[in-house]
Amino acid sequence: MRFLYADLKQQWKFVGIVALALMAASSAVVADDSYAPADLSGKRVAVLAGEGLHDAETLVPIGFLVNRGAAVTVVGVAPGYAKAYNSDTWVRIEKSVDEVTVEAFDAIVIPGGSSPAYLREHENVVAFARDAVEAGKVAAAICHGPQLLISAGVLDGKKATAYSGVADELREAGAEYDDAPMMRDGNIITSRIPQDLPVFVRAIEEALTENK
Repeated sequence: MRFLYADLKQQWKFVGIVALALMAASSAVVADDSYAPADLSGKRVAVLAGEGLHDAETLVPIGFLVNRGAAVTVVGVAPGYAKAYNSDTWVRIEKSVDEVTVEAFDAIVIPGGSSPAYLREHENVVAFARDAVEAGKVAAAICHGPQLLISAGVLDGKKATAYSGVADELREAGAEYDDAPMMRDGNIITSRIPQDLPVFVRAIEEALTENK
C-alpha cells in the first residue's frame, strides 16, 4: 500500500474511516440508475500532494481511481512521505515533480489541507499544474486544492468552488465562485469539502472517460 501508519490501532482506525468514505461515495454514485462505472484502464493520474495533506481528500480519489483501473502516481516536491494535518496518516510521495512530465498523465488531482499552500511555494509544482491545465489535461482540486490553480493563474474567467475560506482568493484570481458541491468548467473540476468527495470523484471519472 501507499501509506505508513503510526501504529496498528491507528491503522485500523484509518482503514475504517476510508472504508466509510468509499462506501458513502459508492452509494451516492450508484444511486443514479443511469450510472455505469467506467473502465479507466490506461488512464494515468498524478495526485499532487505534500506535507499537511487532508487524508480522505487524498486517499479516497486514489482508491476510487485505482478501483476503476487508472494508474495513479503521487507527485510532490521530492520523494518521501508526507503527513496528513488531520490524522497520523502518512502518504508516500512517489515521484518528484521534476521526475515527471505533463505528457505522461491524463489528469492531475489536488487534495486539500495545508498541502496546496506548501506546494504553491514551489514554482516547479506551480508550473506543472499550469502546464497540465493549458495542455487540456483534467485538473481536479478539492477544498484548499484550488489555491495551487490560483497560483498557476489558470482560473481567470472560470467557474469554480472551494472551501469557503478560499472564496475571496478565487474571486481575486478572476474566478466565478459558487458555493456548490462540485463545479466543472471545461477541464477544470473543483469541490469544497470532504462531504463532496462522491460528486468530485464521479466528475473526474466522467471527464477521464470523455478525454480519450
